[in-house]
Amino acid sequence: MTMTKIPALAALLALAGCAAETFDKPAPPPAPPATPGFYASMAKPGAKIDAQGAAEMISLYRRNHGLESLTVDPALMEEARRQAEAMAGADKLSHEVRGSLTDRLNRAGFAKSRAVENVSAGYHTVAEAFSGWRDSKPHNANMLAPGMTRMGIAAVYNPNARYHVFWALVLTN
Repeated sequence: MTMTKIPALAALLALAGCAAETFDKPAPPPAPPATPGFYASMAKPGAKIDAQGAAEMISLYRRNHGLESLTVDPALMEEARRQAEAMAGADKLSHEVRGSLTDRLNRAGFAKSRAVENVSAGYHTVAEAFSGWRDSKPHNANMLAPGMTRMGIAAVYNPNARYHVFWALVLTN
């Protein structure tokens, strides 16, 4: 080997050593997974419900029982929000706080729709509300009502109310 090639070879080996150090470093740990929206607390001002996550959860439950999936309907979201707000404002858990479900849906443009509604209070997350509804025979029957394809869901926080968080779930065909 000639003397002119030795410095070039030494420089090449030095660079290879640096490159090896770069590739030998362990990769940074992965970012922690985001908390699913159905575990987000609604017991705080400005909390936003994960309607799509709720629809996916309830739809999976329905499919496991041989029923149709649900899609989130903006008009039903608004109807559920109004019902939850009315209950939170009155500090009263009631299907009738704004009138019957049929009357409310007729006013909202859902005349002649079959519909069911779950209302509840005190649950802080979608997952808790879902579990409570699943464990209650009449609420479970509503979640498993055949022919339902659209839904709206809302949770409204009132720190001065007895239950703090009021829920409304409306399903229609």
